[in-house]
Amino acid sequence: MTEALSSLIPMAITAAVCGIALRLAHWLLLGREQNLGGERALPRQLIMLGLTLASVALLVLSLPVSDSSRNQVLGLVGLLVSGLFAFSSTTLVANLTAGIMLRVTKPFRTGDFIKIDEYFGRVSERGLLDTEVQTEFRDLIAFPHTYLISHPVTTIRASGTIVTTVVSLGYDVHHATVEEHLKAAATATGLEDPFVHITELGNYAVSYRVAGLLTEVKSLLTSRSNLNRHVLDQLHRAGIEIASPTIMNQRRLPDAGQIMPQASDQTATQPIASPESTAETLAFDKADQAEALELRRIAIEEQIKALESQLSGADATRRHEFTTKINALKAERESIVHDTKNLDADT
Repeated sequence: MTEALSSLIPMAITAAVCGIALRLAHWLLLGREQNLGGERALPRQLIMLGLTLASVALLVLSLPVSDSSRNQVLGLVGLLVSGLFAFSSTTLVANLTAGIMLRVTKPFRTGDFIKIDEYFGRVSERGLLDTEVQTEFRDLIAFPHTYLISHPVTTIRASGTIVTTVVSLGYDVHHATVEEHLKAAATATGLEDPFVHITELGNYAVSYRVAGLLTEVKSLLTSRSNLNRHVLDQLHRAGIEIASPTIMNQRRLPDAGQIMPQASDQTATQPIASPESTAETLAFDKADQAEALELRRIAIEEQIKALESQLSGADATRRHEFTTKINALKAERESIVHDTKNLDADT
């Protein structure tokens, strides 16, 4: 009886040590910061999963049985874990793996404009299993990570993108005249380095593409609309008839009649709407807030790292000052994490 109890002591000690270690690791990784977002919680949860599996292996190794029996138990545990991943959580594991891949490759970040197949919008949340995109209609679409890595994802660069539109005009208008007016429309839209390409010589009209660089990508929707509006204004003021795609009005017109509206004072070039009044503010409200919170959190973490690097060589007074600032920044970071969590829940 005494020998049997003594043989269980190593196992009991191992179980106690593993339990305390797991509890401490959980508090250090997940317990100190409540309401962690999915993007920050993922690596910590993976670490906890690895520690738990390692603890199970240690418990098996400490069993008071023969080596052959211990190996059989280890094989059984491995088989159970493999079966869990293979049969019960195929989709879950696939999305987790795809999420890790997306974080390594970093094809986009929170707040970026992206296009996936026919879907277009701004990234409003990056979670454990999916990425949420807010469309131009203010709707939220959750894309599983496996879908994102199996389909091409177009990311609009934050440094700028090309805004373009196509218009068809008659052969009776010289292309040099057209290019002058189209470039003027692009300049009035606020596009940099405008250019015009002749894309097609059709049976009834010539197709022109006008384009320019938009550096403020957050006004993308408004700029596309403004470019079309300014193209209409410039061509109509110049008396150039637009034949896009084909004029099919069934009515008699004078021989010199043209298909365009009467001139109006309201067709003069108007300034671009301010960011506060654009459609993007209404359509991408959650994406804007998520991006602002994410950028602020990153800035705070960089400040914390900079202050912590100065602690070792500082005197007592400076150390107290640095510690106070670090605690204040950590409190602000917790507040941002809490706000992000509430933002994610407010769908």
